[in-house]
Amino acid sequence: MAKRFKASFSKFYYGGQAVMEGVMMRGRTSVAMAVRRPDGSIYLYEEPLQPRLYRNPLFRLPFLRGLLLLWETLVLGTRMMALSTNIALGVEGAAGNGEAAGEQEPARAGGVTLAGTLVISLGFAIALFFLLPVFLAGLVPLPPGSSWLNLLLEGLIRLGLLIGYLLLIGRLAEIQRVFGYHGAEHKAINAMEQGEPLDVPHVRSASRVHTRCGTGFLLLVVVVSIVVFALLGFPSLWLRLLSRVLLVPVIAAVAYELLRLGAAWYHLAPVRFLLTPSLALQGLTTREPDDSMIECAIVALERVMQRDAAEERRQAADLPPLVASL
Repeated sequence: MAKRFKASFSKFYYGGQAVMEGVMMRGRTSVAMAVRRPDGSIYLYEEPLQPRLYRNPLFRLPFLRGLLLLWETLVLGTRMMALSTNIALGVEGAAGNGEAAGEQEPARAGGVTLAGTLVISLGFAIALFFLLPVFLAGLVPLPPGSSWLNLLLEGLIRLGLLIGYLLLIGRLAEIQRVFGYHGAEHKAINAMEQGEPLDVPHVRSASRVHTRCGTGFLLLVVVVSIVVFALLGFPSLWLRLLSRVLLVPVIAAVAYELLRLGAAWYHLAPVRFLLTPSLALQGLTTREPDDSMIECAIVALERVMQRDAAEERRQAADLPPLVASL
């Protein structure tokens, strides 16, 4: 039993995201977030992942696991960003899941507030990156019978909007710090996957680009959308708009599978060539982190790895779950 469980753990891909003044890391059994407080100390927050969702065999199937990624990005990521903002601002409420005794858990966004944030964010993203390109492409006069050219133009506009958006928000000082923590997250995971010690010097020497980055995922979404929408042909405007909304989950699922394939086969020269644009785009969403940012990434990653190791030992010894003690 221990050998079988160990094999399943070895295939797991750790991931994370930058949050406000910190880094969130997701393991197999928990998610941990290390955030720099105003006084310079690190607040470590941790919570278990929902077993019914993250350990459901259904969401390990190709394409369906891409929907889990989308869910994680929208719900878990948004909630952790809100929590990290409260911590970074020194707004901490009732006693909760802090690292040391006497820590206070940051004030949480309520269900209605979180749902409203998700609806607004998702609506804005779909309107900007999926619906607006349809209208803009329609404004360009094209020869009759060149619907394929219109679809290609729509995809190029979508790509231009994505790059322009990243360039624009990257000029904000607060976002530049978030991008620094994004670079720290990549460096920590790269160092861990290369078998290097998780300390500041070794993590700093690791690359700040990663083959499974969410920025690369966004680029794949743009590319996949061109192919998927081309297969639909050129229906009426309203059908085109409806398809752009309804097919977002399908496109995200396909893009995620391509992202995994690219990461798995990155050692091949043709794959490295195909992933060059994805890695280059990460230059817009990562910055070289300072030591304090790297420390946050290390703390968060070590915590989820420790929790997974404890769960692995529990599984091997057939003991009651440790996650319940979080």
